[in-house]
Amino acid sequence: MASINKHTADDGQTTYRVRIRLKGYPIQTATFTRLTDAKKWAQHTEAAIREGRHFKTAEAKKHTFNDLVKRYCSEILPDYNEKEQKERKSKLDWWAKGFGFMVLADISTSTITEQRNNLTQSPATVDKYIKNLSHAFNVAVNEWEWLEENPVKKIKSPKLPRGRVRFLNDDERARLLKACNESSNDCLYMCVILALSTGMRQGELMGLKWPDVNLKEGYLILHKTKNGERRRVAIVGHAHELLQNHNKVRRLDTDLLFPGKNPTKPIDLRKPFESAVNKAEITDFKWHDLRHCTASYLAMNGASLAEIAEVLGHKTLQMVKRYAHLSDGHVSSVVESMNAKIFGDAS
Repeated sequence: MASINKHTADDGQTTYRVRIRLKGYPIQTATFTRLTDAKKWAQHTEAAIREGRHFKTAEAKKHTFNDLVKRYCSEILPDYNEKEQKERKSKLDWWAKGFGFMVLADISTSTITEQRNNLTQSPATVDKYIKNLSHAFNVAVNEWEWLEENPVKKIKSPKLPRGRVRFLNDDERARLLKACNESSNDCLYMCVILALSTGMRQGELMGLKWPDVNLKEGYLILHKTKNGERRRVAIVGHAHELLQNHNKVRRLDTDLLFPGKNPTKPIDLRKPFESAVNKAEITDFKWHDLRHCTASYLAMNGASLAEIAEVLGHKTLQMVKRYAHLSDGHVSSVVESMNAKIFGDAS
Protein backbone atom coordinates (compact mmCIF):
# COMPACT_ATOMS: atom_id res chain seq x y z
CA MET A 1 0.00 0.00 0.00
CA ALA A 2 1.10 3.59 -0.65
CA SER A 3 1.15 6.38 1.91
CA ILE A 4 1.79 10.08 1.26
CA ASN A 5 3.12 12.41 3.92
CA LYS A 6 3.08 16.18 3.58
CA HIS A 7 6.10 18.15 4.80
CA THR A 8 6.49 21.92 5.03
CA ALA A 9 10.04 23.28 5.34
CA ASP A 10 11.08 26.37 7.31
CA ASP A 11 11.09 28.40 4.12
CA GLY A 12 7.47 27.46 3.47
CA GLN A 13 8.15 25.00 0.65
CA THR A 14 5.83 21.99 0.70
CA THR A 15 6.86 18.51 -0.42
CA TYR A 16 5.05 15.18 -0.53
CA ARG A 17 6.90 11.98 0.33
CA VAL A 18 5.46 8.75 -1.03
CA ARG A 19 6.16 5.41 0.62
CA ILE A 20 5.07 2.13 -1.00
CA ARG A 21 5.09 -1.09 1.02
CA LEU A 22 4.12 -4.34 -0.67
CA LYS A 23 4.76 -7.73 0.90
CA GLY A 24 7.74 -9.47 -0.65
CA TYR A 25 9.20 -6.31 -2.25
CA PRO A 26 11.62 -3.62 -1.05
CA ILE A 27 10.08 -0.39 0.19
CA GLN A 28 9.94 2.30 -2.52
CA THR A 29 10.05 6.02 -1.72
CA ALA A 30 10.03 9.25 -3.69
CA THR A 31 9.48 12.94 -2.97
CA PHE A 32 7.51 15.42 -5.08
CA THR A 33 6.64 19.10 -4.94
CA ARG A 34 3.12 18.51 -6.27
CA LEU A 35 0.52 16.26 -4.68
CA THR A 36 -0.86 15.25 -8.09
CA ASP A 37 2.57 13.95 -9.17
CA ALA A 38 2.95 12.10 -5.89
CA LYS A 39 -0.41 10.36 -6.37
CA LYS A 40 0.38 9.51 -10.01
CA TRP A 41 3.76 8.06 -9.09
CA ALA A 42 2.25 5.99 -6.29
CA GLN A 43 -0.46 4.61 -8.56
CA HIS A 44 1.85 3.76 -11.46
CA THR A 45 4.68 2.39 -9.31
CA GLU A 46 2.41 0.14 -7.29
CA ALA A 47 0.84 -1.21 -10.48
CA ALA A 48 4.28 -1.70 -12.04
CA ILE A 49 5.50 -3.67 -9.02
CA ARG A 50 2.46 -5.94 -9.08
CA GLU A 51 2.93 -6.54 -12.82
CA GLY A 52 6.65 -7.23 -12.50
CA ARG A 53 7.75 -4.19 -14.47
CA HIS A 54 9.35 -2.06 -11.79
CA PHE A 55 12.50 -3.88 -10.68
CA LYS A 56 14.69 -3.74 -13.77
CA THR A 57 18.05 -1.97 -13.96
CA ALA A 58 19.23 0.31 -11.20
CA GLU A 59 19.58 3.29 -13.55
CA ALA A 60 16.08 2.84 -14.97
CA LYS A 61 14.67 2.98 -11.45
CA LYS A 62 16.84 5.93 -10.49
CA HIS A 63 15.86 8.37 -13.26
CA THR A 64 12.47 9.79 -14.25
CA PHE A 65 11.42 10.81 -17.74
CA ASN A 66 11.78 14.43 -16.61
CA ASP A 67 15.44 13.65 -15.82
CA LEU A 68 15.85 12.25 -19.33
CA VAL A 69 14.33 15.37 -20.93
CA LYS A 70 16.51 17.69 -18.86
CA ARG A 71 19.73 15.88 -19.78
CA TYR A 72 18.72 15.50 -23.44
CA CYS A 73 18.03 19.23 -23.73
CA SER A 74 21.33 20.04 -22.04
CA GLU A 75 23.65 17.62 -23.86
CA ILE A 76 22.03 16.69 -27.18
CA LEU A 77 19.93 19.62 -28.38
CA PRO A 78 22.80 22.15 -28.61
CA ASP A 79 24.04 20.26 -31.68
CA TYR A 80 20.88 21.26 -33.57
CA ASN A 81 19.91 24.62 -35.02
CA GLU A 82 17.78 26.96 -32.93
CA LYS A 83 14.50 26.13 -34.66
CA GLU A 84 15.02 22.38 -34.32
CA GLN A 85 15.95 22.78 -30.65
CA LYS A 86 12.68 24.56 -29.91
CA GLU A 87 10.60 22.02 -31.83
CA ARG A 88 12.19 18.99 -30.18
CA LYS A 89 12.00 20.46 -26.69
CA SER A 90 8.36 21.41 -27.19
CA LYS A 91 7.47 17.85 -28.21
CA LEU A 92 9.41 16.28 -25.33
CA ASP A 93 7.75 18.67 -22.88
CA TRP A 94 4.37 17.50 -24.19
CA TRP A 95 5.28 13.87 -23.50
CA ALA A 96 6.53 14.90 -20.06
CA LYS A 97 3.12 16.30 -19.16
CA GLY A 98 1.77 12.77 -19.42
CA PHE A 99 4.48 10.70 -17.72
CA GLY A 100 7.35 13.00 -16.76
CA PHE A 101 7.05 11.98 -13.10
CA MET A 102 7.46 8.26 -13.89
CA VAL A 103 10.77 6.44 -13.49
CA LEU A 104 12.06 5.06 -16.78
CA ALA A 105 11.66 1.46 -15.62
CA ASP A 106 7.90 1.94 -15.45
CA ILE A 107 7.40 3.54 -18.87
CA SER A 108 6.10 0.88 -21.22
CA THR A 109 4.96 0.85 -24.81
CA SER A 110 1.36 0.97 -23.62
CA THR A 111 2.15 4.04 -21.48
CA ILE A 112 3.43 5.87 -24.54
CA THR A 113 0.59 4.65 -26.76
CA GLU A 114 -1.99 5.90 -24.28
CA GLN A 115 -0.38 9.34 -24.28
CA ARG A 116 0.04 9.34 -28.08
CA ASN A 117 -3.70 8.79 -28.51
CA ASN A 118 -4.25 12.29 -27.09
CA LEU A 119 -2.58 13.84 -30.13
CA THR A 120 -5.07 15.33 -32.58
CA GLN A 121 -2.61 16.69 -35.15
CA SER A 122 -1.97 15.39 -38.65
CA PRO A 123 -0.29 11.98 -39.12
CA ALA A 124 2.93 13.71 -40.19
CA THR A 125 3.01 15.75 -36.97
CA VAL A 126 2.20 12.71 -34.81
CA ASP A 127 5.05 10.89 -36.54
CA LYS A 128 7.43 13.70 -35.54
CA TYR A 129 6.32 13.44 -31.90
CA ILE A 130 7.02 9.70 -31.95
CA LYS A 131 10.38 10.02 -33.67
CA ASN A 132 11.58 12.80 -31.36
CA LEU A 133 10.65 10.69 -28.34
CA SER A 134 12.27 7.61 -29.81
CA HIS A 135 15.52 9.45 -30.41
CA ALA A 136 15.63 10.63 -26.80
CA PHE A 137 15.10 7.07 -25.57
CA ASN A 138 17.74 5.75 -27.98
CA VAL A 139 20.26 8.16 -26.50
CA ALA A 140 19.30 7.02 -23.00
CA VAL A 141 19.80 3.38 -24.05
CA ASN A 142 22.93 3.62 -26.18
CA GLU A 143 24.89 6.51 -24.68
CA TRP A 144 23.79 6.87 -21.05
CA GLU A 145 22.86 3.22 -20.33
CA TRP A 146 19.83 4.32 -18.37
CA LEU A 147 17.63 1.71 -20.09
CA GLU A 148 18.05 -1.71 -21.64
CA GLU A 149 15.70 -1.06 -24.55
CA ASN A 150 13.70 1.69 -26.20
CA PRO A 151 9.97 1.37 -25.35
CA VAL A 152 9.06 3.38 -28.46
CA LYS A 153 10.50 0.88 -30.95
CA LYS A 154 7.36 -1.27 -30.91
CA ILE A 155 5.09 1.66 -31.75
CA LYS A 156 4.14 1.91 -35.41
CA SER A 157 4.25 5.30 -37.07
CA PRO A 158 0.96 6.51 -38.59
CA LYS A 159 0.52 6.10 -42.32
CA LEU A 160 1.85 9.26 -43.91
CA PRO A 161 0.65 11.00 -47.08
CA ARG A 162 2.97 11.12 -50.05
CA GLY A 163 5.67 13.75 -49.62
CA ARG A 164 5.05 17.13 -51.21
CA VAL A 165 7.03 17.84 -54.39
CA ARG A 166 6.34 21.41 -55.51
CA PHE A 167 9.01 22.88 -57.73
CA LEU A 168 9.10 25.79 -60.15
CA ASN A 169 9.08 25.17 -63.87
CA ASP A 170 11.40 27.26 -66.04
CA ASP A 171 8.84 30.00 -66.61
CA GLU A 172 7.82 30.23 -62.94
CA ARG A 173 11.43 30.33 -61.82
CA ALA A 174 12.24 33.16 -64.24
CA ARG A 175 9.24 35.17 -63.03
CA LEU A 176 10.07 34.64 -59.38
CA LEU A 177 13.74 35.61 -59.78
CA LYS A 178 12.72 38.72 -61.70
CA ALA A 179 10.30 39.73 -58.93
CA CYS A 180 12.95 39.07 -56.27
CA ASN A 181 15.53 41.10 -58.18
CA GLU A 182 13.08 44.02 -58.35
CA SER A 183 12.21 43.78 -54.64
CA SER A 184 12.96 46.72 -52.37
CA ASN A 185 14.72 44.24 -50.11
CA ASP A 186 18.36 44.05 -51.20
CA CYS A 187 18.93 40.57 -49.73
CA LEU A 188 15.91 38.76 -51.15
CA TYR A 189 17.27 37.93 -54.62
CA MET A 190 20.60 36.66 -53.29
CA CYS A 191 18.97 34.55 -50.57
CA VAL A 192 16.56 32.93 -53.03
CA ILE A 193 19.46 32.18 -55.39
CA LEU A 194 21.40 30.61 -52.53
CA ALA A 195 18.38 28.57 -51.46
CA LEU A 196 17.80 27.28 -54.99
CA SER A 197 21.49 26.70 -55.58
CA THR A 198 22.26 24.76 -52.41
CA GLY A 199 19.03 23.36 -50.96
CA MET A 200 19.75 24.92 -47.58
CA ARG A 201 16.84 25.21 -45.18
CA GLN A 202 15.68 28.72 -44.37
CA GLY A 203 17.01 28.49 -40.81
CA GLU A 204 20.39 27.27 -42.04
CA LEU A 205 20.61 30.07 -44.59
CA MET A 206 19.59 32.82 -42.19
CA GLY A 207 22.01 31.57 -39.55
CA LEU A 208 25.08 31.77 -41.82
CA LYS A 209 28.13 33.56 -40.43
CA TRP A 210 31.15 34.86 -42.34
CA PRO A 211 33.75 32.77 -40.44
CA ASP A 212 32.05 29.67 -41.85
CA VAL A 213 32.25 30.85 -45.48
CA ASN A 214 35.24 30.02 -47.70
CA LEU A 215 34.79 32.06 -50.86
CA LYS A 216 38.23 31.16 -52.19
CA GLU A 217 37.44 27.45 -52.36
CA GLY A 218 33.71 27.89 -52.87
CA TYR A 219 32.07 26.28 -49.87
CA LEU A 220 30.57 26.98 -46.46
CA ILE A 221 30.09 24.92 -43.31
CA LEU A 222 26.77 24.53 -41.52
CA HIS A 223 27.54 23.75 -37.89
CA LYS A 224 23.99 23.46 -36.57
CA THR A 225 21.54 21.63 -38.82
CA LYS A 226 18.21 19.92 -38.43
CA ASN A 227 19.76 16.46 -38.07
CA GLY A 228 22.45 17.67 -35.68
CA GLU A 229 25.41 17.01 -38.00
CA ARG A 230 27.79 19.48 -39.65
CA ARG A 231 27.43 19.81 -43.40
CA ARG A 232 29.67 21.22 -46.11
CA VAL A 233 27.76 23.12 -48.78
CA ALA A 234 29.16 23.87 -52.23
CA ILE A 235 28.85 27.49 -53.38
CA VAL A 236 29.32 27.73 -57.15
CA GLY A 237 28.32 29.73 -60.20
CA HIS A 238 25.97 32.66 -59.81
CA ALA A 239 25.54 32.07 -56.07
CA HIS A 240 29.30 32.30 -55.56
CA GLU A 241 29.45 35.52 -57.58
CA LEU A 242 26.67 37.11 -55.54
CA LEU A 243 28.34 36.15 -52.26
CA GLN A 244 31.64 37.62 -53.40
CA ASN A 245 29.92 40.93 -54.14
CA HIS A 246 28.02 40.75 -50.85
CA ASN A 247 31.30 40.25 -49.00
CA LYS A 248 32.56 43.59 -50.32
CA VAL A 249 29.74 45.47 -48.59
CA ARG A 250 29.35 43.28 -45.50
CA ARG A 251 28.41 44.91 -42.21
CA LEU A 252 31.16 45.19 -39.63
CA ASP A 253 28.91 45.10 -36.55
CA THR A 254 28.00 41.41 -36.94
CA ASP A 255 29.24 38.05 -38.25
CA LEU A 256 25.85 37.23 -39.75
CA LEU A 257 25.70 37.21 -43.55
CA PHE A 258 22.15 38.52 -43.54
CA PRO A 259 21.53 40.54 -40.36
CA GLY A 260 18.38 42.50 -39.68
CA LYS A 261 18.13 45.89 -38.03
CA ASN A 262 19.25 44.18 -34.85
CA PRO A 263 22.76 42.94 -35.77
CA THR A 264 22.38 39.88 -33.54
CA LYS A 265 19.29 38.65 -35.40
CA PRO A 266 18.96 37.59 -39.06
CA ILE A 267 16.80 39.48 -41.49
CA ASP A 268 13.13 38.48 -41.80
CA LEU A 269 12.31 37.81 -45.45
CA ARG A 270 8.82 36.41 -45.05
CA LYS A 271 6.88 39.45 -46.26
CA PRO A 272 9.28 40.38 -49.11
CA PHE A 273 9.20 36.77 -50.33
CA GLU A 274 5.40 36.56 -50.19
CA SER A 275 5.19 39.83 -52.12
CA ALA A 276 7.58 38.53 -54.78
CA VAL A 277 5.62 35.29 -55.14
CA ASN A 278 2.38 37.23 -55.56
CA LYS A 279 3.97 39.64 -58.03
CA ALA A 280 5.24 36.68 -60.06
CA GLU A 281 1.69 35.25 -60.03
CA ILE A 282 2.84 31.94 -58.60
CA THR A 283 0.40 29.86 -56.58
CA ASP A 284 0.87 27.25 -53.87
CA PHE A 285 4.52 28.04 -53.24
CA LYS A 286 6.30 28.58 -49.93
CA TRP A 287 9.91 29.27 -48.99
CA HIS A 288 10.53 25.62 -48.08
CA ASP A 289 9.51 24.68 -51.62
CA LEU A 290 12.77 26.26 -52.82
CA ARG A 291 14.40 23.23 -51.22
CA HIS A 292 12.10 20.97 -53.23
CA CYS A 293 13.20 22.88 -56.30
CA THR A 294 16.86 22.13 -55.62
CA ALA A 295 16.18 18.43 -55.14
CA SER A 296 13.99 18.25 -58.24
CA TYR A 297 16.51 20.08 -60.43
CA LEU A 298 19.28 17.81 -59.16
CA ALA A 299 17.19 14.75 -59.99
CA MET A 300 16.33 16.03 -63.45
CA ASN A 301 20.01 16.72 -64.07
CA GLY A 302 20.93 13.12 -63.33
CA ALA A 303 21.84 13.15 -59.63
CA SER A 304 21.40 9.89 -57.77
CA LEU A 305 19.20 9.72 -54.66
CA ALA A 306 22.33 9.34 -52.52
CA GLU A 307 23.79 12.54 -53.98
CA ILE A 308 20.53 14.43 -53.45
CA ALA A 309 20.41 13.23 -49.83
CA GLU A 310 24.00 14.39 -49.31
CA VAL A 311 23.33 17.83 -50.78
CA LEU A 312 20.17 18.32 -48.72
CA GLY A 313 21.67 16.91 -45.54
CA HIS A 314 19.44 13.86 -45.08
CA LYS A 315 20.88 10.90 -43.17
CA THR A 316 18.84 8.35 -45.13
CA LEU A 317 17.36 8.06 -48.62
CA GLN A 318 13.80 7.85 -47.30
CA MET A 319 13.16 11.59 -47.54
CA VAL A 320 14.48 11.89 -51.11
CA LYS A 321 12.62 8.93 -52.60
CA ARG A 322 9.87 11.35 -53.59
CA TYR A 323 12.23 12.71 -56.28
CA ALA A 324 13.13 9.31 -57.73
CA HIS A 325 10.75 9.69 -60.68
CA LEU A 326 12.63 12.81 -61.80
CA SER A 327 16.09 11.20 -61.87
CA ASP A 328 17.56 9.29 -64.82
CA GLY A 329 20.92 8.29 -63.36
CA HIS A 330 24.23 9.53 -62.07
CA VAL A 331 26.43 12.36 -63.34
CA SER A 332 29.52 13.87 -61.76
CA SER A 333 29.64 17.39 -60.33
CA VAL A 334 25.87 17.50 -60.01
CA VAL A 335 25.69 20.78 -58.14
CA GLU A 336 27.97 22.54 -60.62
CA SER A 337 25.99 21.13 -63.55
CA MET A 338 22.62 22.11 -62.09
CA ASN A 339 23.72 25.65 -61.30
CA ALA A 340 25.22 26.20 -64.74
CA LYS A 341 22.02 25.04 -66.44
CA ILE A 342 19.45 27.01 -64.50
CA PHE A 343 21.40 30.22 -63.88
CA GLY A 344 23.87 30.33 -66.76
CA ASP A 345 25.56 33.70 -66.97
CA ALA A 346 22.98 35.46 -64.78
CA SER A 347 24.26 38.42 -62.82
